[in-house]
This record gives sequence, C-alpha cells and structure tokens, in this order.
Amino acid sequence: MDGTTLPVVVIGAGPVGLAAAAELFEQGLEPLVLEAGEQVGASVREWGHVRLFSPWEWVVDPAAQRLLEQTGWTSPDPEQYPTGDEWVDRYLAPLADALGSRVRTDTRVVGVTRRGRDRVVDAGRDTEPLVVHVGTGSGEQRLPARAVIDASGTWTSANPLGGDGLPAIGERAAAEHIRSVVPELTDPAQRKRYAGKHVVVAGSGHSALTALAGLAELVRREPGTRVSWLLRRPGFGQVFGGGDTDQLPARGALGLRAQEAVQAGVVSAVFGFRTEHVEQGSDGRLKLVSDDDARVEDVDEVVVVTGFRPDLSWLSEVRLDLDPTLQAPARLAPLVDPNVHSCGTVYPHGAAELAQPEPGLYLAGMKSYGRAPTFLARTGYEQVRSIAAELAGDHEAAARVELILNETGVCGGAGLFDADTPAAEVAETGAASGCCGAPSEEPVGAAGARA
Repeated sequence: MDGTTLPVVVIGAGPVGLAAAAELFEQGLEPLVLEAGEQVGASVREWGHVRLFSPWEWVVDPAAQRLLEQTGWTSPDPEQYPTGDEWVDRYLAPLADALGSRVRTDTRVVGVTRRGRDRVVDAGRDTEPLVVHVGTGSGEQRLPARAVIDASGTWTSANPLGGDGLPAIGERAAAEHIRSVVPELTDPAQRKRYAGKHVVVAGSGHSALTALAGLAELVRREPGTRVSWLLRRPGFGQVFGGGDTDQLPARGALGLRAQEAVQAGVVSAVFGFRTEHVEQGSDGRLKLVSDDDARVEDVDEVVVVTGFRPDLSWLSEVRLDLDPTLQAPARLAPLVDPNVHSCGTVYPHGAAELAQPEPGLYLAGMKSYGRAPTFLARTGYEQVRSIAAELAGDHEAAARVELILNETGVCGGAGLFDADTPAAEVAETGAASGCCGAPSEEPVGAAGARA
C-alpha cells in the first residue's frame, strides 16, 4: 500500500484529537481517531460536573465548527461557559458523529512502531509506515499509518500522593480511600462518602482550591466533617492568587474562598508535608506520614490533586526528543516552562516544535506539555491546524502559527461563579480583567480541564 494513501492516526478522541481529525479532513487527508474509552471525550466525562474557565468561543475548533455547520449543528452561545459534560454533549459527540467511521472507540493503543523496525534500526525509517498496535474487544490489531498524532492527554496519569513523584509506601494498598478527582458533592453517593469524615486534600493548584471550596461548604453543613490541606511548600505564598485583582477571575474567586475557609478555621493547612508512608489501621482509617516524620492521623478520605504527567510507555519503540524535566518535546519545553510562562504568555508553536525524530510522529494537546500546567484548548487547536497543514504539504501555512491568547476571555470564566453568567457580563463587572497571571502548579480547569 502506498504510504500516502494510509490514514493519519490520531490517538485520543478528546477535544484536541477530534479537532485534529477535523483539520486533517479539511486538508483532504484521511484521519482515523482511536479512543480507548467507550465514548468520545471519556476523560472529560470524568470531570463533567466542573465548569470550564473558557467560554464556548474559545473551546470550539474552527475547522470542527465548519464541519459541524454542514450537518445543521447549532453553535452554543459563545459567551457561556460549558461544563465538561456540556462540552461533550453539545460539541464533541456531534463532532464525532460528523466524522463517522473515522472515529473508533473502545480501541486502546498499546504501542507505536515502524513497520519491521525497532527503535535501533536506521534503514527504512523514512520509507516504511508507522504501525499502531491496538487492543480491542475482538483482539489485537496493527494499523499502518502515514503519520501519528498523539493527542491522548494526561488525565489517566495523575501524579501520586507520594512526595517524591512515586506512590508513597502503602498508597496503593489504601487506594479505595484515595481519589485523584475533585469530588462531585451534589451527587448523593459522593456526598455521603465525604460527609462527617476527616478529608485530606493534597495539592496547591486550581483543582485543590476547587475541592477545598466544595468541602468547606460540606464542613459547614454536615456535622463531623473536617478538612486538612497538605501543601508541600513551606507556606501559602501565592497559592491564593490575586483575589479580586487576579487576572484569572475564577482563580481569584477560588483563592478567596479557600483563604476564607482557612481563616475561618474550616480548613486546616499543613505545610511542608511530603507524604512518604500511608498506614491503614484496623478501623480502615489512614495515617499519613511525611519524610520528616510529621503525621496526619484519623484520615477517612484523601483527595490527591497534585497534577498530571504523560504516559510514554507505549512510545518506547519510536524515537523521541523530550525535555528531561518536563517530558515535553524538547523544542517546545522552553516555551511552556511554568517557571517562566503562564497560559497567556506561551509563544505560538506548531508542527516544527511538536515533531519528533521519528518521521511522521507528533505530540499534541495536553500530552505535548508533558508535566507543564495551564494548557488551553485553543493552543491545542492551533497545534493540530499546523500539523495538518504540514502533513498536507502546505509548509507555509504550517509555519504561520497564530496563537491569539487575549488577556480577557481565553481562560477567564465562570469557575465557581453562577453557571449562567455570560462572559460579557463578567467582563463588564471587571471580573474578566485578564487571561492568566503567574504560572500555577495545576491545570487551568478546576478539575484538570486545561481549557
């Protein structure tokens, strides 16, 4: 089979993966999207109750919108802020329907390689196609591809509770009491899980602030509920953001609520705590022990929101050039280093920065940021537009990357504000005074939704 007739395989049917398919289709290329979940947007569904920090205007890919409009799709109000579930129901699912058989769900990628070559062999790497190894309900398959865009994200690879980047001793054994997602406390089953319990929140970014805001309200309403907040840093520092003057209004609101909860004694902060051991007593309750032998005892539930990392295990047989710190593409890493940049100061980048030494392989979306936070959907859409143009042979368009991250409206949004507040109204009240301020240690979306 002529390599030019093979599909471009896109790994992940999330917002960026489906946008990649739409961009490829518009360029006259044939995409094939592989999604491990049973439905598109499977990872988004896991935090579907959380509202994005970006309005609809910024979370719909232009090529995807053009494709959808051909089906009679009605665009949501561009100034409203969707929840994760609404993002899937009103955009991702219709987009997958428009792409039809080009999207395959329940198809897990287990490896990518070069046909007949492991990573050591030089000969044929420019002429043989890439091969994507997948597992499905009907068995294993090998799918040849002219190129591969890995937009699988990082949601399934949450950082552990352990303070050294690996699970603490006893963390796996206590897994039934440890979760890595912001609780949905409006759900009766989840509310029952945390009400009247001693809950520990580990993390200091937006996900942690969102969890603390909800749990603080639970403390006030459900007797016996108490919350301990573990921070690895020695003090609060800038963790609460700028409050009313914060450039990201939702972050400011979250910070103020968390700060008020601490000041009111509703949340107890524990500084410099790097978990080394998790011990489970005969009553099922946990004791967390730090690397300097500090202890937090009588713990019922732990919410671990300490960030995410890319899963690189199934890329072991292709050649990668990744930054040793962030695990992001080496040419992109200096542009997204959280010590230097926030989501509003990331430089435009596209195919040139995302291409790997393995011919035809690109990392895109959240996975392209490695362990760096504050990824925006619009950034991912421009990434895949550039990649699609490059694969179509339009090198000029691929190099003409135009990443517009306005200081208002891009990652400002409703957050914990009223769900019906439109972007224009927020801006008029001064809430949406900017995009992003200082880099944070967690994704922009309150539950890992870096939108």
